[in-house]
Amino acid sequence: MTDLSKTGAAVGEPTGSSTKPPTAFLEVRDLKVHFPTDDGLVKSVDGLNFQLEKGKTLCIVGESGSGKSVTSLAIMGLHRLGARGKNVQMSGEIWLDGKELVGADPAEVRRLRGRDMAMIFQDPLSAMHPYYTIGSQIVEAYRVHNDVSKKAARARAVEMLDRVGIPEPAKRVDGYPHEFSGGMRQRAMIAMALVNNPELLIADEPTTALDVTVQAQILDLIRDLQKEFGSAVVLITHDLGVVAEIADDVLVMYGGRCVERGSVDDVFERPQHPYTWGLLGSMPRIDRETSDRLIPVKGTPPSLINVPSGCAFHPRCPYADIPKDNVTRTVRPELQLVGSGHYTACHLSAEERSRIWTEEIAPKL
Repeated sequence: MTDLSKTGAAVGEPTGSSTKPPTAFLEVRDLKVHFPTDDGLVKSVDGLNFQLEKGKTLCIVGESGSGKSVTSLAIMGLHRLGARGKNVQMSGEIWLDGKELVGADPAEVRRLRGRDMAMIFQDPLSAMHPYYTIGSQIVEAYRVHNDVSKKAARARAVEMLDRVGIPEPAKRVDGYPHEFSGGMRQRAMIAMALVNNPELLIADEPTTALDVTVQAQILDLIRDLQKEFGSAVVLITHDLGVVAEIADDVLVMYGGRCVERGSVDDVFERPQHPYTWGLLGSMPRIDRETSDRLIPVKGTPPSLINVPSGCAFHPRCPYADIPKDNVTRTVRPELQLVGSGHYTACHLSAEERSRIWTEEIAPKL
């Protein structure tokens, strides 16, 4: 891959990467998204790879600033000019049902957006236009991709509001976003995202700021609608309880890169990266008594302008000094296969990881 900082490749430009046919419905290959700023180059996503099949749910987890939302916006084709007109630098490949999106015509990506792929944003009050009714916004999203009358589109909007569990949909379709509660706005956002039966649904923190009962309802709704439409779902969250509830596969991000990827059972029962151990240790448990306090991940997330050399997690890792020759501070670890479909990027040997997990981490969880 060409050094982005030298090429200055902008969104929509061909990247010169391979054109090997995809093997999955959604396939992301060596995705890099960098933002030039006055302070330096922000490497929000710096070489990301994953696959997702229809009917499956991939959860992307990590702290704020790890690159989760930037990844989702890249898939949707929503990165354009950055601050002060500086071009976003983006390379790699994003394949959706056999179509490559990074080098595609922006008009073609717009045609796919809303019809073949849709997104539930974190804050529906900000994502929805305050001056237009909920119904009119769903009608517009539907008519952009379907040659139907306003009457037919309105009937479709009422149908979708009813399907996502909004009471009195024929009446609430004429309500404004500020007249809906947080949970109802999120349901309306889901209705808008699913109005065209997209094959890919991206949900960016869909349960943030909602109380736990509404969170459960929203997750059940996404799961039920996924079964109905057969969609592939990418769920972005920092809540490991949500991950355990809904995920088939998990991708753990840190400093713009993937540090662990695998099935939800592998990542929760046999985690291989110290950062994943830290996330699990900081999650409260209510299924059994515990006398120990939660174990926070010490330190702060790295600056994406000055990402630490070597393993980006080494300044916070309690095991950084175990590998010899200072390798954690000088060599960036690549993803390695550690099990069936289970990958991790760590300089610790398999034996060391197994010992630490068995003797030090697992007994405290």
